[in-house]
Order: sequence, then C-alpha cells, then structure tokens
Amino acid sequence: MKELNYLEKDISKISQILKKGKGSFKTRGWFKRKRELKNKIFFILFDETSELQCVVDRDKALKDLIKDAEKVTIQSSVELEGQLKKDERAPDGFELQIKKMHIVGLAQDFPIGKDLSTEFLMDVRHLWLRSAKMRDALKVRATVFDSFRKFMEKENVVETQGAMFVSGSVEGGSTLFEVPYFGKKAFLTQSSQFYLEVLMHSLGKVYTIAPSFRAEKSKTRRHLTEFWHAEVELPWAHLEDIIDFEERMIKFMVKTVVEKNSKELKALGRNTEDLMPTIEQKFHRKKYKDVVKDAMKKFSYLKHGSDLGEKEEREITKSLKKPLIITHYPDSLKPFYHRRNPDNPKEILCNDILAPEGFGEIIGSGERVWNEKKLVEQIKKDKLNPEDYQWYVDLRKFGSVPRAGFGMGLDRFTAWIVNAEHIRDVIPLPRTMNRIAP
Repeated sequence: MKELNYLEKDISKISQILKKGKGSFKTRGWFKRKRELKNKIFFILFDETSELQCVVDRDKALKDLIKDAEKVTIQSSVELEGQLKKDERAPDGFELQIKKMHIVGLAQDFPIGKDLSTEFLMDVRHLWLRSAKMRDALKVRATVFDSFRKFMEKENVVETQGAMFVSGSVEGGSTLFEVPYFGKKAFLTQSSQFYLEVLMHSLGKVYTIAPSFRAEKSKTRRHLTEFWHAEVELPWAHLEDIIDFEERMIKFMVKTVVEKNSKELKALGRNTEDLMPTIEQKFHRKKYKDVVKDAMKKFSYLKHGSDLGEKEEREITKSLKKPLIITHYPDSLKPFYHRRNPDNPKEILCNDILAPEGFGEIIGSGERVWNEKKLVEQIKKDKLNPEDYQWYVDLRKFGSVPRAGFGMGLDRFTAWIVNAEHIRDVIPLPRTMNRIAP
C-alpha cells in the first residue's frame, strides 16, 4: 500500500486512542500478534504506551489493504489509519478497524515465542526488551530514577559526578576490574563515595547516579557486575540524620511509583497494597547483634561477627511488610572509612536497609571517619598503604567536618518494587559473571 508519510503531529499514541474511546485515528507501532480467520484478520498493535486490537475486514477492505494484512508479519513496524469502535471481546474493550496500512519495516520470522529458556532470552535480549514484561519493568525503573532525583531536589542535594577510571579501591581490591590505561594500571570504580566526599566540601549535600562495577563471583538473584548506583554524602551529618533521610527518601520513592505506575505494577503481578506499609509506617529498626541472635535460630553456623549474605537476608526479611534498618555492625565487617562508635569502638556507626519480602539489602550507609589520625590508623589496620589514599586523607587535614552517606542499588530497589524474581528482569542489558553480550 502507498506510503502514508504521517507527520508526528498527526499521530496518536495507543494510550491516547484508548483514553478518547472513539473517533478516527492515525497511529503507528509494531504488531505483537496476528490471527487470521475466514473474513477477518486480527492484530495486536503495540507502542511504548500500550496495546490495541486492530482488525482488517476482508469483506469491506480494499484489495491492497487485504494483501498487506496477509503479508505483514509479527514485529513488523506499521503505520495505520482506522476507526475506533467499542468491542467487549477486545483486550481493552476497543478495536481499531483498519482503513489504511503502510508496512514500514517487514520483519523476518521472530525468534521469540512461548516457553523459552532464560538463557535463550538473554541471548536475544535486544529483542526481548520489546516484551510487555520488560517494557513495564523499565517504565517503573524510569520512575525510580526520576523519583530519586526529585527527592534530592526537594532536599536541596546537588547532583554531581565522580570518575569511572580510578587508581584505587573503595570496597576492596578483590572485587576490582583492572583495565589497561596508557601503560599504567587503572580500575573501574566500585563507588563514587570518595569523590562525593571531595565535592561535598564545595557543594554541600551532594549525590550522583552512576554505574559501579564489582568483580564479585556471585550468582544470586540480586547481583550484577555492573549496576546503577545512587550515592549521597551529607556534611555535618551523623548516623540518625542519614537514617531519617533514607527513610523519608524510600517512602517518597515508593509512593511516587505507586501513584505513577499502578498499571505497570498490576501487569507485572505486584499488589500495590503490599507496598503501603512502607509508605505509611515507620520502618523496623534493630541492632546487628539482635538480628544475628534471632537469625542463629535458623542458621546455626552464624555467630556474632558473621556477615549476612543473600541467603540470610532473604530469611530475615521474607515475612516483613516494611523495610528493616540494621545498625551498629561489628568493625570487622565494614571498610576503614566507617566511623567507630566512641562508646564502643568495636561497633560501627552504620546501617544497612533491607527491603521486605525476602529482597534483602538495598542501602549501605553510615558515618565516615572525619578525623585524620583515626582514618590513617584504620587504613593501616586494614593492611592498606596510607600513601595510596593520601588525597582522601587530605580531606581530613584541611577543614574536616562530620559526615555521613549511603549507596543504594537502584536495580535492587526496582526489583523489590515490582516483585521481580531476578534483578536481570529490571535492567535493560544485565552484566553478570557469564554475560557480557548483547
């Protein structure tokens, strides 16, 4: 059929068509399904906003339109013109009766069908991203990112950026990705925290959203080698300040997603009522020692000083309806930059926030050491070379102030919000130990 050449202003998105409920429309998108009967050919058209049943009536349509309707394949891109009619049998109660069709891009046989393996869907990720499941999850993800930024703006926190190539580690050398750098060694950053502490002295309260890279040999449902990291550093802040900040932020973000993405959440199988305790109630708060004591009833191998991994956190949080804030971890479990409790130096002034329903840690947080002498002592205690961190120590030599901050994995946060089975279900192109393509 002749090319239609619609202008952008002429086009209605599917969501707009469904909202209006009647009339003649020009639209475009891709065909998701096709079903041929004796007198009619049915299609499901989709775009980034929604889906719509369309039909070509062989008894009424022009020959060229029938020919194109018979020819067009699944995932072909098309431009359409037609009349919208109510039809209770259609998925959304409406049907577009096609009058004109232009096949923009005729697709070959689409390789994705039903009951395919996860590994295959990862191989064709570039095509699987067209699925309604991925589209809805990524829309929620977009709101998660946007709501984080909106909260920071409300709290007068300034967005800034660190560097992705670094010369040293934050979390630990064993989880660094080494890369060649003009004859020298460099690494992909694990965190922007140190740079945020630099910028904090200039800009005040600061945050960044950036990728972080961890060479962890983990195969859990919540680990990636590349993930999107939201990090915040606040000057003049202590542990209670940062905990209160984080709780307000999570409530704001969850509420925003529920209000904006109720349709997508429902399609993904998430009951928004399950998120209301997070929005409306104060979070659980417990000290590490009490959490471990309770967890030992289930995991006999645990003891005070044991790290809580994915399995343990899943068990601790599976029956919870709202997040759990765990404070005062042992000093043996946290890196050198965390501040010790003056009243008990074996405890750290820190907290992790665990999402409920078995999703586990979404935030790692705490006070930073702001005294030069104590920072150098702790660097040496962790068997690191103070010279490698001289610039970081300098921040304590020239007008240091109390400070606290946190890092939040936005991918993990999104996985919890949509109740995803695996973190790969909420990120466009996941990178894991065994996956670096497409």
